[in-house]
Amino acid sequence: MNQFSFPTTILHGEGALAELANRIAEKKLMLVTDPGLVKAGVVEQALAELADCGAAFEVFDGVHPNPIEADVEAGAAFYIEHECDGLLALGGGSAMDVAKVIRFFASHPAPLAQYSILHNGGAKITGALPPFYAVPTTAGTGSEVGRGAVITLRDTGRKTLFVAPPLMPTIAVLEPVLTAGLPPHLTAATGIDAFTHCLESYFAPVYHPMADGVALEGIRLCLAHLNAAVTDGQDLASRAQMQMAASMGAVAFQKDLGMVHSLAHPLSARHGTHHGLANALMLPDSMAFIEETDLTAAQLQRIQSIRTLFAEAGRAGDSLADETRTWFEELGIQFGLKNHGITADDLGPLADEAFADPCHATNLIPVTRDDLAAVYRGAL
Repeated sequence: MNQFSFPTTILHGEGALAELANRIAEKKLMLVTDPGLVKAGVVEQALAELADCGAAFEVFDGVHPNPIEADVEAGAAFYIEHECDGLLALGGGSAMDVAKVIRFFASHPAPLAQYSILHNGGAKITGALPPFYAVPTTAGTGSEVGRGAVITLRDTGRKTLFVAPPLMPTIAVLEPVLTAGLPPHLTAATGIDAFTHCLESYFAPVYHPMADGVALEGIRLCLAHLNAAVTDGQDLASRAQMQMAASMGAVAFQKDLGMVHSLAHPLSARHGTHHGLANALMLPDSMAFIEETDLTAAQLQRIQSIRTLFAEAGRAGDSLADETRTWFEELGIQFGLKNHGITADDLGPLADEAFADPCHATNLIPVTRDDLAAVYRGAL
């Protein structure tokens, strides 16, 4: 087990959860998770590891796969009712995002929307917040080290971003044993999510050389370890490296994201598509759109840097669109939006929402609403 800070304190490797037990000083923690992890026994497994920490745990499992405003409202009420003095999120990005927002919303007035990035809401999050421990059971979102959370708001039906430094967890626990039971299709989807975070942040035309370095290493880790993690769930070394790649992706995308995420977000909000799968379905066609554009020398250099990483991983090719599609198919991704419940009639509203999404503002190249619609049509 290793420890470092960036700036969140990160415990990484086998034994990380046991180490967390030595650091918990609270009396009653609200454990935020989802029903699937309760049913699968993962919550019981984690609580057994934390049994000697001295704190009681109140389990809240009212988290949807794509979190909604009602999850936060119910969670905040639960936190107050049970007189908790800290939170522990156990799960994927959904559980961690809900816990982040509960952390401040339990002591801040409604409505929730006023704290979103659309209203410069981070400045409204004030006062001391309770300790928050993030324990991911997937390796994708990297939410355990991020200062943002995504919640679908009731009034708009859109995924909405909440960003503020106080949302960062106190300690992130990257315990690979907790990811060993993740089935191959979810291992693939979450791993592709981590890869997409690194790729889009590296492509974003924003000056942040530190994020660029982190993103490139995250991509290298995904290329080196994702296939093994999908093939053998008990390969804890690969699982641990994918957890690190996910955290690196979240650190890197403080720089920003791009069109893939703008295209993916409406698929999740409107049709319930898993976020990582949505990224996987949209990334190769997005790359084709970018690579077919007349790019500047600087933009071409960015793409060539990624092609070099692919070549070093034994995936040499002239097109990232083709290379990512081939790789994702190896991982079990079934392409074609129509194979995931999307019809041609859905594409117009999806394009409208994708263009309204802010992520494409930092795409490698500018995109229009018609560009996004064309990419959806190509992916259908």
